[in-house]
Amino acid sequence: MYTHLLLPTDGSALSERAIDHGVALAKAVHASVTGVTVSEPLSALSIEAVAIADVSEDYRKEIAAAAEKHLDVVRKAAAAAEVVCDVVHVEGPHPYQGIIDTAKAKGCDVIVMASHGRPLSAIVLGSETVKVLTHSTIPVVVCR
Repeated sequence: MYTHLLLPTDGSALSERAIDHGVALAKAVHASVTGVTVSEPLSALSIEAVAIADVSEDYRKEIAAAAEKHLDVVRKAAAAAEVVCDVVHVEGPHPYQGIIDTAKAKGCDVIVMASHGRPLSAIVLGSETVKVLTHSTIPVVVCR
């Protein structure tokens, strides 16, 4: 069935539930997992040139620490289930594209991710999950 699952995370409780589901599915079908978190780059449009270097470095440290924390949830869940796991931190302006690009680069055959749980706002605002569903060429399992 599946051999390699991509598990995107944003650190939310919903994404943690999707991680648990994805790891359980991977264990059941003897697949491996890759956890991914995507951080949006700092927009420098409203920052004075002198302050950009300091703010940018601080921002990079903060997103790296947050990413490590999010990905550690994937690592621990996979280790507890004895599932082979890799993790990736991607930086890009469009999280959905980072998720899809990582799935392709890592050879994943399914993406298991969380819904944000508010279907109406997904239609109005456009969630990352909806964008992945719309643009992915591989199956996407959405967990609520």
